[in-house]
Amino acid sequence: MPDLTAVSPLADNYKKHVISQSGVGRELIVSVSRTNANGGLTDAVLNAFEGYVTTSHGSAGAGDSAFTVGGFGTADGSAFDNTAAAIAADTATETVYYRLQGTGDLTVADAQTAAGTNVTVAVVATFVPAK
Repeated sequence: MPDLTAVSPLADNYKKHVISQSGVGRELIVSVSRTNANGGLTDAVLNAFEGYVTTSHGSAGAGDSAFTVGGFGTADGSAFDNTAAAIAADTATETVYYRLQGTGDLTVADAQTAAGTNVTVAVVATFVPAK
């Protein structure tokens, strides 16, 4: 078989990185954190965050869009532990990550407020379809 890496335009794009995304629209990787000293990542905190991000908060293109939760986990794939005993012992998980799928915007400050006191929400990565 001939070496195609020397043929343009194939050679021009061989092993190049480009922005790419599946057909789901935008995907956001969002971290949600709360220290155990501040009450930990309880189910109530996570349910409030999920309730906010999965509900539309605007109309006619203004305001946050509703997202679908496409994934939930920890940074290293370890088990999520938010039991009251673990929070009290300061061994509970303090940061989790969501993969949110949608087409619109997410106002981090509003999602953070909805999640509760002493909760930190941050967009870690955004994936968008190539244009």
